[in-house]
Amino acid sequence: MLELSIALPAVINGVMAGAVYALVALGLTLIYGVLHIINFAHGNLLMIALYAVFFLLTLGGVDPYAALPVMIVGAFAAGYLLYRYVIGTLSHGKDQNVLLVTLGLAIVLENLALWLWTGDTRTIQVPYGYTMIDLDIVFLPVTKVIAFVGSLAICAALWALIALTDLGKAIRAVAKERQGARLVGINVEHIFAVSYGIGIACLGAAACFLLPTYYVSPTTGDAFVIVAFTIVVLGGMGSFIGALVGGLIIGVTESLGGLFLGESLGHIGISLIFILILLFRPTGLFGAAR
Repeated sequence: MLELSIALPAVINGVMAGAVYALVALGLTLIYGVLHIINFAHGNLLMIALYAVFFLLTLGGVDPYAALPVMIVGAFAAGYLLYRYVIGTLSHGKDQNVLLVTLGLAIVLENLALWLWTGDTRTIQVPYGYTMIDLDIVFLPVTKVIAFVGSLAICAALWALIALTDLGKAIRAVAKERQGARLVGINVEHIFAVSYGIGIACLGAAACFLLPTYYVSPTTGDAFVIVAFTIVVLGGMGSFIGALVGGLIIGVTESLGGLFLGESLGHIGISLIFILILLFRPTGLFGAAR
């Protein structure tokens, strides 16, 4: 049996990674909850955000964490404009067209990144990259602690926005009944674009937390989008709480899977959870039965 002194650090590291996964999945579940479509370009937009953080540091000298406000605002603006003038325009109001447009966008972004930056893997070095916090039972990298706390803070802020503000009420009204929202004077197309923008803003924040300990290449988003889809299905499509809980579960599963099976086989546990959820609870842990 695996000793607690080995398993417990793996669980703690899994929880910390899971918070960032949850932030990525939160953007995906918000877009699904309001627009009722799967954003196939989600992983590729995360990849673009990672490149943005990389170049802000290497060309502008802006620390990834200092870039957080810029990335959140910039990613929101990019997401809003992308939906308003590309996805929304090309889809002609049909959900099935939105799926095709986001799929095409994913292909374009990945190939554009390959053309601009080649397939090389890029990483960054920060002064605090190897700084550790000693908790006796485990040494935690400062970068992971910041990512964990920051991800939870942004998740909480997003919940407050949706639950407590007039904009949040409008978003929930459009998600529940878009035609009824139109009848009471809500600009549905604007809310669609705002929701998409918020979802992409989550990716901008996640990129700031990821890059100090991760890498970026044109195919980086592929791994994250699979994890994000699994989290959304596990937690329940459109459920904020489900995205957070699902992210933590997947993070721990990945960490323990890597510990038991090795890094190359650690993702088997994620695939197994995905299959089991589809078989036994297709609505997810917090999803409502339809």
